[in-house]
Amino acid sequence: MGNAQSGGIPREILDDLKLTTRFSEADITQWYDNFQKQCPSGRITLQQFEEIYGKFFPDSDAKAYAQHVFRSFDANDDGTLDFQEYVVALHMTSSGKSTSKLEWAFSLFDVDKNGYITKPEVIELSEALFKLIPKDKQGNLPSDESTPEKRAEKLWAIFDKKENERIAEGEFIQAVQDSEIALRLIQYDHK
Repeated sequence: MGNAQSGGIPREILDDLKLTTRFSEADITQWYDNFQKQCPSGRITLQQFEEIYGKFFPDSDAKAYAQHVFRSFDANDDGTLDFQEYVVALHMTSSGKSTSKLEWAFSLFDVDKNGYITKPEVIELSEALFKLIPKDKQGNLPSDESTPEKRAEKLWAIFDKKENERIAEGEFIQAVQDSEIALRLIQYDHK
């Protein structure tokens, strides 16, 4: 492939995505080709994103979670994502606890984008995450995680905050890095 564009993707976008996501050139090129076919405008709408996300969670209700993910990556609030934003979203939403992924997770929970997380925001995200868990697997959850409210309470307790207090990004990242339980509660690994 050399210095030429791969599959029509501009070289600078390809190189940037290879650096920031660690996805292979072949994967990025294939996704670009598919993205261009599905979204000839070069942008993906919230509805299209919800449909794609739903395919990753066929036995779940992924719509609410997809809306939060979309919001967190729609940096300019124009209601669309371009290819680069879309691939970064795929990368960031894969499981893990690198600082950049935890920064993104914080932005996901910061629903009102004010730089802090409140308990109502934790509850809202816990509800969206809970809907990703297939109904047949919800019965296997520990009793203190068997509802979205219980999961939110458990997560909030890890942050060691009172009902009306809020969490800054650094506190959030530190708490999740220090607690495997918190890491598990802020994501849903459907494998």
